[in-house]
Amino acid sequence: MNVLIDYRPLWAVVISLVAAGLIMLSDKKPNLREAWTLIAAFGKMFIVFSMLPAVLSGQILVTEPLHVAKGISLYLKADPMAMIFAALASALWIVTSFYSIGYMRKLKEEHQTGYFASFAVCLAATMGIAFAGNLLTFFVFYEILTIATYPLVIHERDDEAIKSGRKYLAYTLIGGQLLLVGIIWVYVLTGGGDFQAGGFLAGKGSVTSLRIIFVLMMIGTGVKAAIMPLHGWLPAAMVAPTPVSALLHAVAVVKAGAFGILRIVGFVFGPELLKDLGVATALAWIAGFTIIVSSLIAIAQDNLKRRLAFSTIGQLSYVVLGAALLTPMGILGGMYHIVAHAFMKITLFFCAGAILATVHKHNISELNGIGRQMPFTMGAFAIGSLGITGLPFIVGFISKYNLALGALERGQGIFIAVLLASGLLSASYLLPIVYIAFFKKSEEFQEYKEANLCMLVPLVFTAAVSIILGIFPNAGAHFYDLATMAVKSIVTGNLLGGGW
Repeated sequence: MNVLIDYRPLWAVVISLVAAGLIMLSDKKPNLREAWTLIAAFGKMFIVFSMLPAVLSGQILVTEPLHVAKGISLYLKADPMAMIFAALASALWIVTSFYSIGYMRKLKEEHQTGYFASFAVCLAATMGIAFAGNLLTFFVFYEILTIATYPLVIHERDDEAIKSGRKYLAYTLIGGQLLLVGIIWVYVLTGGGDFQAGGFLAGKGSVTSLRIIFVLMMIGTGVKAAIMPLHGWLPAAMVAPTPVSALLHAVAVVKAGAFGILRIVGFVFGPELLKDLGVATALAWIAGFTIIVSSLIAIAQDNLKRRLAFSTIGQLSYVVLGAALLTPMGILGGMYHIVAHAFMKITLFFCAGAILATVHKHNISELNGIGRQMPFTMGAFAIGSLGITGLPFIVGFISKYNLALGALERGQGIFIAVLLASGLLSASYLLPIVYIAFFKKSEEFQEYKEANLCMLVPLVFTAAVSIILGIFPNAGAHFYDLATMAVKSIVTGNLLGGGW
């Protein structure tokens, strides 16, 4: 691949930081405040998508390094893997911005200026994580994301929100410090931390030290990815407004953790080194455990957002499992599941928020017959639910099929059983909601009353994209091609030809 100096990755970060400042200055003018949000969202997507042709043609776009000290620099890089996360987050920020405007206005929420400003900073941090060219740059934006998300988690400012915010900070900041220890150790061993396809740590330290570094990094990123038993912050954070939950689950925080795991596996250690170290198998078993146990816990939840939260914990471990399989198809499935899960889960959370804003219901047991009143919302919920179960022609099937192929490549049929069991469990905690919505009778929901258009259009759109990407996985941003290119770069970096 050709490396070119290009500052568009930096502009993709800066535009939402500028917007955050303009939003704060527009506190007394809600229309202007929301206009800045939408202008920045569309501008960010334009900047990100303008880089797609170059990256798809085999170029890597890099900003000039900012040298902090000898051997320590910060810089951004747009490669195929970065573009997956950046294109996904920039597209979904537009959708979430429209939804947020409708949700906040409908519920007459307080602290809206801080909400939209924090949201913008979160998206700047997400772009920084996506385009980070080395471990130190990744860490800086990883921690900015933690701090910027905190005001969103405590948005309601009540005792429950403050308690949940403290729990969120405790988990994520401690995890971040462990990640930093691992990063410093890498810099001591190698003199640098630039991401390299296939990894760069082979022969750089003892087996024991490399194993410890891997554990530290997996804990640091695994907290945000909500791997069990590091998941406790995520259900607690459901006290936040529903658009924030959508941000946590589909656009930024948990995806940042999952993306970090893939970066570390493919671009710091490399599959060959991890096979020699023998640590990836343990990670795969932890992911499998998380997938099954979180699904079982989800079944028992009556609160809709909590059920979706435990679903996310399991679904994100699909990405972890794909990375831990250390096979081309496994990593490909993990990368694509970042995209698949984003569209499916944001649809489900948008539907939960539409229900709350329209009929003020939190619990599944209160939703009998709601499909008669909100057919488009619950129809979108049905599409997202079927996608989570892995139904063909919805985007979740493609990633899970590749993960199953990856398990076969590794000779680990047990993980195919985990995927099948997870699909059945997903059906058992999501499809009953669809059933009671459309087939249970209720005197409460008798007349048509959908969510307002600012909420309805985004959730119908993301449901439709879930189907489109399930049939045409390269539609729009060429997500599948980008994932394939990233996997091939890891293979080439390892000088291994066609497979590992």
